[in-house]
Amino acid sequence: MARAFERGATWPRLTLGIGLVVAALALGLAIGPADIPPDATVRILLSRLPWVDLTSGQQQAWEDIIWEIRLPRVLAAGLVGATLALGGATYQGVFRNPLAEPYLIGVAPGAALAATIVIISPLQYAYGGFSVLPVAAFGGGIAAVALAYSIARLGQSAPTVTLILAGVAISSIATSMTSFLMVLDTDRVLTILSWTLGGFNLSSWDRLFWALPYIAPSAAVLLTLGRTLNVMQLGEEQAQQVGLNVERAKLLALGAASLATAAAVSISGFIGFVGLIVPHTTRMLWGPDHRGLLPMSMLIGAAFLILADLIAREINQPSEVPVGIVTAFCGGPFFLYLLRRSSASGRVF
Repeated sequence: MARAFERGATWPRLTLGIGLVVAALALGLAIGPADIPPDATVRILLSRLPWVDLTSGQQQAWEDIIWEIRLPRVLAAGLVGATLALGGATYQGVFRNPLAEPYLIGVAPGAALAATIVIISPLQYAYGGFSVLPVAAFGGGIAAVALAYSIARLGQSAPTVTLILAGVAISSIATSMTSFLMVLDTDRVLTILSWTLGGFNLSSWDRLFWALPYIAPSAAVLLTLGRTLNVMQLGEEQAQQVGLNVERAKLLALGAASLATAAAVSISGFIGFVGLIVPHTTRMLWGPDHRGLLPMSMLIGAAFLILADLIAREINQPSEVPVGIVTAFCGGPFFLYLLRRSSASGRVF
């Protein structure tokens, strides 16, 4: 039985989480097809600091590999992993169910549909170093969530069960439309699949800078909602009785989580199960208090996806396996475990 999160243990646990992320980043930078010594990697990174130059005698190719390929990739994997885990913890808190995840009300299917439309479009979607694909995916994800919420809304509130059902319906429609478009244009099926299965092989600094303005403020908002999510675990009626505006809190939490998730999906594609595995594992290890659960989920999610991406790019050299396959391989059995456990307790949704 997981113990309740103790305030006195917050910093040691966060320090452990930060250590896991640093270790994962180090492995992500050190391992790859090009054999670059660890000390050379450290010197290349430190040389980017002002008034520091430790790269004399280094191969220029090493610097390009570290700075232009590996570092953006591991940072993107860490950012997406942290975002999906934080979104999953938030959704599980709002819906009070460990089977909830950040794609529950349509973000990923909406993004996939918009990305598919752009890919099969006869118009060119990449101009120089800029691609409209992430923008379209982001807009599609947000549109799907907004549509689900507007359908579920009754008066001034959106009942939880109705919102879930609306999200499932929107997801089903978007997925079927994506499949239909893939059938119509079989020449681009592999391109669409490579995006929908998720991956970081196209990661760049530009993509990171595109997503950060949406993810950073959304994450900052969500990290302040720990106490609010704790109160919501009492149930909506009880939370209202203690003075919480449940509908406003729900809208703020789901809106910020969906915005961050849409931005993450727009740069990585659909990567499943991170938002399901990580928050629940964190809850089992460190307790249900969202004041600690949210930041710990972010850190563990970042480390988990960096390592999953490392496996994806090393397991089948010289080609890559989509990272979504790796996370699904880990998450599928875990999801069945959660489903079995929830069914035994008589509570699924």
